[in-house]
Order: sequence, then structure tokens, then C-alpha cells
Amino acid sequence: MSQDRESGAAAAKWGLDCGRRLAAVLGATRPTANSNACRLKGKRVVIKCAAVATDSVGVTFKMLEELEEIIGAFQLLDGSFDVWALTPAQYRQAMRDTASRGASAGKVGIVRKSFFERHGRHIGRLRPAE
Repeated sequence: MSQDRESGAAAAKWGLDCGRRLAAVLGATRPTANSNACRLKGKRVVIKCAAVATDSVGVTFKMLEELEEIIGAFQLLDGSFDVWALTPAQYRQAMRDTASRGASAGKVGIVRKSFFERHGRHIGRLRPAE
């Protein structure tokens, strides 16, 4: 099912909230006001969250230039997240353009969960802070 403006905004809000709560569990600095970019163990990272029915995460091309690691957090049926990390080089290797025709068109690269699982560093299975 494709997103409309309203469902996309709700998903973005969920992702920001989820990333902030996972950052707390991971011991990262508090993410910035409008993204989940933060510092984790001295590295500039972004935490991207995917709900149960979503199999990929997206990062803007601009942000990708500023990162040392991309953390993909993929929700499981019990509400916990399977959390993986990729380097920007790995992310670029696997990314495809977003299918969006809206504001993110031509600006966001998407990577599937399966690539994180095959090539990423597994951080663990985590439950977001309440």
C-alpha cells in the first residue's frame, strides 16, 4: 500500500519517536530535533526504524555524506527491534532510489533489511525505552 501525505507524516513521527527511544537504550546522545542523527561511541550515526510490515529504511543522500554509520532498527512482532549497522560505503553499495514522487523523490536512498542482515554488524535485539 502506498503512502499519502497524512500516512507518511504519521510514519515519520513514529520513526523519530522510535529512534529517540532506541538511542536512549543504546547510550547514544539525544538525536537532533528533526532527525535521528546522534553520536554513538564517538561516531556520528543515524537510527532509522522500520515497522513490522516495512522491509527497508531510507537515508537522504545529503545526510549519508555526514555519517560514519547507519543503524537500521527493524521491528519484530513482539515490539522489540532487530538492530544492525552499516558503513556509508556498504549503504551506498545497496541503496536504490525511493519510489516516492513527493518531497523525497531523488533525495533518499533505500536499503532493504536483508542487506543489513547479510552485510551489517548485528548490534542486538532491543526494546525501546518507554
